[in-house]
Amino acid sequence: MSRARGGAVPHILHLQSTFAPGGKEVRTVQLINAFGKKARHTIISAEPDRLGAADRIAKGVDIRLQPEFPSLKGRPTPGRLQKLARAMRGYDLVCTYNWGAMDAVMAHTLFKDLHGLPPLIHHEDGFDESEARKLKTSRTWYRRIALGRAAGLVVPSERLEEIALVDWQQPLGRVKRIPNGIDTKAFAMRPKKDALRLIKHPGEYWVGTLAGLRTVKNLPRLVRVFSQLADNWQLVILGEGEAREAILAEADRLQINHRVHLPGAVDIPARVIGLFDIFALSSDSEQFPLSVVEAMAAGIPVVAPALGDIAGMVSEANTEFIAPPGDEEELGMALVQLAVSKELRKEVGEANRAKAVAEFDEAKMVATYRRLYSSAMRIDL
Repeated sequence: MSRARGGAVPHILHLQSTFAPGGKEVRTVQLINAFGKKARHTIISAEPDRLGAADRIAKGVDIRLQPEFPSLKGRPTPGRLQKLARAMRGYDLVCTYNWGAMDAVMAHTLFKDLHGLPPLIHHEDGFDESEARKLKTSRTWYRRIALGRAAGLVVPSERLEEIALVDWQQPLGRVKRIPNGIDTKAFAMRPKKDALRLIKHPGEYWVGTLAGLRTVKNLPRLVRVFSQLADNWQLVILGEGEAREAILAEADRLQINHRVHLPGAVDIPARVIGLFDIFALSSDSEQFPLSVVEAMAAGIPVVAPALGDIAGMVSEANTEFIAPPGDEEELGMALVQLAVSKELRKEVGEANRAKAVAEFDEAKMVATYRRLYSSAMRIDL
């Protein structure tokens, strides 16, 4: 394979819908850290004030964070798309993420030859609340056109793969399904009781979740479901976002605010997720949530709606605790069933741990991405 432009270390441009800590952002950091000094990176967020995931990037990696760059938001006028295209010149690879970067994908398709642009690989991890229940026709058509000259379209789940092939009409050779992976050994470590600002007391049990506090995560639903549990159970929601006040309001309404805790986002989930006795999601839309894999690797049972690939991700022992989407009653019953039996939680958690180690270790994921990016750039990464 050839060398990067100018003979230097290859330079990868990451155009993100947001770079606040979340599944796709954590995966981006995993890959950046794994590539180490073999690549340079520039990261642009459509939300410039949401860059918290960058705190997890290892020292010594060559990173430029939010330099001057045309806004990823705005109307897709020819002039604006031209500016985006010109800004992509000089890199060896452009990586775009989710709908928030789709205008950049369109700009690349329209003006790739005019500006001699590098290859582009798009990553699609799921949908915001506007497409949680049904794909928007206008966005579907826009994606079909915008993705027309992408070197690859990466999705983590079988459901997204189907959408890419059928709804977005992408050719089979362009769509790459790469399941998210984690360092399963790190999540096997027993966490310290004071790993969070919140202390877990003897005789206390935690239902926990890691999620961006966004409307699509529907965390007030989790508060309602949790309210059925005994007083020695606490709900711990780790994350940041605009839905924080709605979550607290629901806890106030149900008069359980003393048992609902929002300590904020965590930099290293492996150090805290093992404090949970049950991991729970209550989202309206998911595809392949990394947090579920993290909980499995920590040996924790999962309660969640059957969205995306979740039902297939968890162990067979855990599948009965995956509820129909939107069914609050079934979600609550699953949570109660696990809460009343320590033995059941242990049995399901051990089965989850075994499956996570066997199928979702990050080494396999990193190797697959390394091959894909190297092939697109024609550079050994």
